[in-house]
Amino acid sequence: MNKTALITGATSGIGRATAHEFAKHGIKLILCGRRQERLDTIHKALSKQTDVYTLNFDVRDKKATFDAIDSLPSNFKTIDVLINNAGNAHGLDPIQTGNLEDWDAMMDINVKGLLYVSKAIIPQMTERKSGHIINIGSSAGKEVYPKGNVYCGSKHAVLAITEGMRIDLNPFGIKVTAINPGLVETEFSQVRFKGDPIADNVYKGYKALQPEDIAEVIQFAISRPAHVNIADVLMFCTAQANSTIVKKDI
Repeated sequence: MNKTALITGATSGIGRATAHEFAKHGIKLILCGRRQERLDTIHKALSKQTDVYTLNFDVRDKKATFDAIDSLPSNFKTIDVLINNAGNAHGLDPIQTGNLEDWDAMMDINVKGLLYVSKAIIPQMTERKSGHIINIGSSAGKEVYPKGNVYCGSKHAVLAITEGMRIDLNPFGIKVTAINPGLVETEFSQVRFKGDPIADNVYKGYKALQPEDIAEVIQFAISRPAHVNIADVLMFCTAQANSTIVKKDI
């Protein structure tokens, strides 16, 4: 029987690439995002390959999150795989000049949003004693870098929550995975630099990871035999050694 996967942040970057990868394998898709027109576009593209249902909500909104997941039609209600991918980085300020709205946005989406979605879905997994949760963390969850402060804090929280989930859900046979990418070429830097043209330089002079690279690893993780759980993955492009060292040809 084909699995059903719910992906947050499915309208761009890693989320969208994962949706395309899963569709190739006939996995039924519940795609979540804030941008309805993008959800419509991806629905049209992927419904030729598999069954697709879209949910338009913001993971920061607790009520909207629970209402959206509760509204799923019966043929999409059983969720086998949860990909907690929605996340963001705002600003690159040192802690002393940090923007409170940026801090709120990062903690609300990266941490609380992940928790809201998980809380809405985990009970059905524990009841069935099966399921796989994949949380998209970051190398910033393993190593703090200059001006990363709150973003790194939010991703360290994701890693701690993931490890806590794996312990608490162990009696139910539920797999829990953290995928922690380094530099991935997505809209991430456009958001972080708030549209500043400097964002265009982030990926220049080397080949960054592509969203498809992450999607392939996610697909690998969910396709392992029942007794195998890929617990934690740290991914860099070849040019990246750690959070601050990147070999550039410019």
